[in-house]
Amino acid sequence: MIVYNVTVKVDLAVAEDWLAWMKTEHIPEVLATGMFISYRMLRILNDEDPDGKTYAMQYTCKDHATLQAYLGSYAPALQKKHKERYNNSYIAIRTLMKVEEEQVLYASES
Repeated sequence: MIVYNVTVKVDLAVAEDWLAWMKTEHIPEVLATGMFISYRMLRILNDEDPDGKTYAMQYTCKDHATLQAYLGSYAPALQKKHKERYNNSYIAIRTLMKVEEEQVLYASES
């Protein structure tokens, strides 16, 4: 599996609006492409910048070919929409990761 990680540092002035927009519009649009099998949004806690908040969106797809299809067919328009809405109010870093091993542990119920 491939993880497409998008880390975004967003200015505090727009952070609340950005978070709501991501949850209600952008992420649902990304998932509606059918290219990803899961996603999660994480807030980075050890970011000491008082002027902004940093989040990581991790989208998982089955293989590199699927990710390339997303990047070629869908990402440009979605990234353009994000840039037009929040221009100069964020910094985004995109990284690709391959899942080498994963184990999900659940606490037993007593």
